[in-house]
Amino acid sequence: MNVLERIVAATREEVERRRREVPVAELERRVARGSRELRPFAAALARPGLSLIAEHKRSSPSAGLIRADVTIQGVVEAYERGGAAALSILTEGPSFGGSVADLRSAREASGLPLLRKDFIVDPYQVTESLAAGADAILLIVAALTPAELSGLHGAAQGVGLAVLVEVHDERELEAANAIEAEIIGINNRDLTTLVVDTARTFELLPRVREDATVVAESGFSTRLELDELERAGVQAVLVGEALMRSPEIESACRALAGDPPLAGGRARRRDSL
Repeated sequence: MNVLERIVAATREEVERRRREVPVAELERRVARGSRELRPFAAALARPGLSLIAEHKRSSPSAGLIRADVTIQGVVEAYERGGAAALSILTEGPSFGGSVADLRSAREASGLPLLRKDFIVDPYQVTESLAAGADAILLIVAALTPAELSGLHGAAQGVGLAVLVEVHDERELEAANAIEAEIIGINNRDLTTLVVDTARTFELLPRVREDATVVAESGFSTRLELDELERAGVQAVLVGEALMRSPEIESACRALAGDPPLAGGRARRRDSL
């Protein structure tokens, strides 16, 4: 069993535990009681220039503990001051040290759109995400069957949540294109081995459906790298570890968020690189 399979199996068990503790009917009542206007996650990524999704991430299977001396409130406030367009909140517990409570805390501390980054494998988690304050969720193609991917994508859209559909190879990208995913994340990290190859973004980019927003994930940490992504036609980048490790999170975020858009506006995607 590889890393991804272990995490997904543990997630399914954890979802069943939470479902017993808080039935979906109770989550639906919470959603109804806390009726709110969803923040425009997709629009935040479509603004001129390369949009930065700044991630709160305590630990990971590949890096171990990343940061323990900061609060989630302090981190997301620094991200907002530093020019991030949106926030990613990692809520998976056993492997990444996150929780749904982190999502609620981020909602209270920041006005930016929030992506719940987790291994979403059950419709229960869609309602849970909405109740906890998410504006968007992550769906990892490698963790789902085609039927699960389509069903969860439709369920999220049905309640107004944006969906970042994450792919790692051509087969997974075909699945994302097939469901007409509006936001496609290209993750440079192989979730079965945890090896990172940033060339993956540039290799898959020309095969993404033309009207999808593309998010590059994993392995990027400098503004020069982000400028290259922007020139290639990528619309957004998700950065977590490089920001979380910085002694000055706000300054590091501002350095990555960068200056105004490149002359002439957003570049069109290259047909080949």
